[in-house]
Amino acid sequence: MTDHRTAPAHPSDGVAEADDGPARRGDVGRQVVVLVGSLVAIAGAFVGSGAAGGEDQTEVGDGALAADATLVAPGQPAFGIWSVIYTGLLAYAIWQALPSRRADPRQRRVGWLVLASMLLNAAWIGVVQADLLALSVPVIVVLLVVLAVVHVRLVRSRPRGTVEAVVLDGTLGLYLGWVSVATVANTAAVLTAAGYTELGLGGEVWAVLVLAVAAGVGVGLAVHGRGRLAIGAALAWGLAWIAVARATDDPRSTVTAVAAGVAAAVVVVATVALRARREAARRP
Repeated sequence: MTDHRTAPAHPSDGVAEADDGPARRGDVGRQVVVLVGSLVAIAGAFVGSGAAGGEDQTEVGDGALAADATLVAPGQPAFGIWSVIYTGLLAYAIWQALPSRRADPRQRRVGWLVLASMLLNAAWIGVVQADLLALSVPVIVVLLVVLAVVHVRLVRSRPRGTVEAVVLDGTLGLYLGWVSVATVANTAAVLTAAGYTELGLGGEVWAVLVLAVAAGVGVGLAVHGRGRLAIGAALAWGLAWIAVARATDDPRSTVTAVAAGVAAAVVVVATVALRARREAARRP
């Protein structure tokens, strides 16, 4: 999902990527806490799914977060991506806890932020379970910001090896791409539940504008990440399922379905084109 060839450190890294520096006092603590944080996130997911006695997220707030609640809600199968993300987060947490990763400069740059994202994810589930839907918006926005910062820090250097490319860059890329779509859906759901269904615009016009912004975010991330496939894949996945939901489920909207499909295509084309351009530039 990401390029894993060795490269020199970015000038702002402060530590050479080719050699791990000496272990610091807080490195072991970071490794342990990140591992625990992954378990907290997974436990929160079980509660949110209803498997551990909690209420299913789609049933909270009279179905405010259901797949048919708003025009920009993805179809229910889209949420299966969370299983991949949680599996990746657990794999990352175990991998970063290895002694060989203790003094890794990349882990020092993003470890605490990844932990924060896991705890924010669990907090979002807790807020929704408590039926505090209005509070879920600032929580998911902060989560999105944290993941964006992780993205910025990871782009500074390339992963060293396939495992790191998959469990770190790949997982966090999927996480960022999906949360970008989830933030749009979550915000729309809360506004709709509060009675602000169109914000002075027609429902379809509003949906098209929101989807255009989502596509713009996808293109921006593709440009900044130079075509990182995981981010584009997760964004396109969410947008495509909005298109499917609006074409096959209530509330039906051909305009919204077409706009979501176009947005997904734009993200895919931009990501693949920029990835191909990057690969071509690296060839002798």
